[in-house]
Amino acid sequence: MGLRKMGSMLGLLGIFLLDGLLLSMAYNVHHYSFILKETNFTRLCFTKPMLTVNEQFPGPTIHVRKGDRAFVNVHNDGKYGVTLHWHGVKQPLNPWSDGPENITQCPIQPGKNFTYEVIFSDEEGTLWWHAHSDWSRATVHGPIVILPPRGKAYPYPKPYAEETLVLASWFNTDVKELIDDAMAIGGDPAVSDAFTINGWPGALYNCTNETIYRLPVVYGKTYHLRLVNAIMNEEMFFAIAGHNFTVVAQDGAYIKPIPTSYLMITPGQTMDILLTANQTPSYYYIAARPFFDSGAPFDNTTTTAILQYTNVIAAPTNITLPTLPIQTDHDSADNFTSKIKALASKDHPISVPKNVTKHVLITVSVNQLPCELTNGTCGGPNGSRLSASLNNISFATPTTDILQAYYRSLPNVFENDFPDQPPLFFNFSGVNSSIYLLPEVGTKVLFIEYGASVELVYQGTNIGNPENHPMHLHGYSFYVVGSAYGNWNATTSPATYNLIDPPEVNTIGVPKNGWTAIRFVAKNPGVWFMHCHLERHASWGMDTVIVVKNGPSKGTSIQRPPRNLPICA
Repeated sequence: MGLRKMGSMLGLLGIFLLDGLLLSMAYNVHHYSFILKETNFTRLCFTKPMLTVNEQFPGPTIHVRKGDRAFVNVHNDGKYGVTLHWHGVKQPLNPWSDGPENITQCPIQPGKNFTYEVIFSDEEGTLWWHAHSDWSRATVHGPIVILPPRGKAYPYPKPYAEETLVLASWFNTDVKELIDDAMAIGGDPAVSDAFTINGWPGALYNCTNETIYRLPVVYGKTYHLRLVNAIMNEEMFFAIAGHNFTVVAQDGAYIKPIPTSYLMITPGQTMDILLTANQTPSYYYIAARPFFDSGAPFDNTTTTAILQYTNVIAAPTNITLPTLPIQTDHDSADNFTSKIKALASKDHPISVPKNVTKHVLITVSVNQLPCELTNGTCGGPNGSRLSASLNNISFATPTTDILQAYYRSLPNVFENDFPDQPPLFFNFSGVNSSIYLLPEVGTKVLFIEYGASVELVYQGTNIGNPENHPMHLHGYSFYVVGSAYGNWNATTSPATYNLIDPPEVNTIGVPKNGWTAIRFVAKNPGVWFMHCHLERHASWGMDTVIVVKNGPSKGTSIQRPPRNLPICA
């Protein structure tokens, strides 16, 4: 049981520049063995078998340094095919190991194995890995800790110790059955029964005679907390009773320090926090509960852990809870996220594209499709089937993975005409009319030339059930240059952009009935998935694929596929 790390070795010497990423050839190589299998877990007085890696929930932590490489052999002893994704790892030239099912690979079938080559480049801080097949990431996920290179230091005093905190969802039922049943009738899947911190729901749920996660701290010491939001469908407020803390990194990149009493983190995001244990030695609750600005169903519960000072003889009668913003408090969410800016220092510079050569505007919508059941009505509004779309196209996942189809020029797998503008312009953030509910369904891909300076604007719409959408792009980090409520305007909105110190992230919350503008240079050729990280929206089709074409040389082109790629069933 547990992580089996099979050793590391030193890579070749030298450095080279690739895709704007400084890649060191003097890297350590790490080897991990992940075994996927069903394991019994009990939470909330329910015991169920669930898919795990190495019988752990959350799964094992991958430890590397900036620029290292990891080979992760995944053996599937489960009941169905699964893939793994290394969230936020850019994988330069190597989309073959990125992981989304039927996008860059076919699933690893039961009884089979596949070795992922995880290539780290300029990431530093905290990222995470997770399954990328249906809803299996609910139980198959774990942190990635990326330390500075040897001889380099954090851009802040070295903490006394560090700990990873993983927020996740707990379902009393089988998660695969849950989403399969919901998709069969086109309805909203059931919400989770609890949230967890490092695998445990905490003290505020029924059946609380279980272990709660405890974080021991020594008075006067500073701790580096690595926070991962692996929750399926809810953004979260997070706080620690009686303590302020400082957020110093997000999504594997340093930011200007933010002293705060709370934070808001979306599914898919990671944050690095410095916490000084400077209060009266006692027990204090760590807590997280949703930020949810939609009329859709959601898990309206609170998960807790305990910050426990050492040498406290007896637990207090009443443990203090932190004051968290209410679930609909978008002002508090905006107040925190508006403070996030890149560190942009001499040792950690940024390079924001200034001369844009490729403009893309994408509407983000929740939609409805006609019911196709022959013996009844579907589970969506008025008997319809729930759907979701980007630029009014609801993504249909193919049965052959798109990367192989692109690399080998296989026909009839995808279409290359995903539009770089919405098919129809209207008052996106104001109109909620049934005439805009019906999307086109298709497997359409957006092609971008190698080296293009891209500006992509996500425009939220008021169609269906609007809410904040955490959008994630594989293969890249991007600069968030602007965000606001209302409709993006090509003339006035760019005047509000931050081109000095925008944060460099891989997942960004697009505000409800608002827009977010991102920029990146397309210098990582490959097939890269882009999707909402609210899992129900991704299941409904709020996804697309960006293909960045090869550059002019071998060093700017997709590397050859590995020999043991899983075969499409």
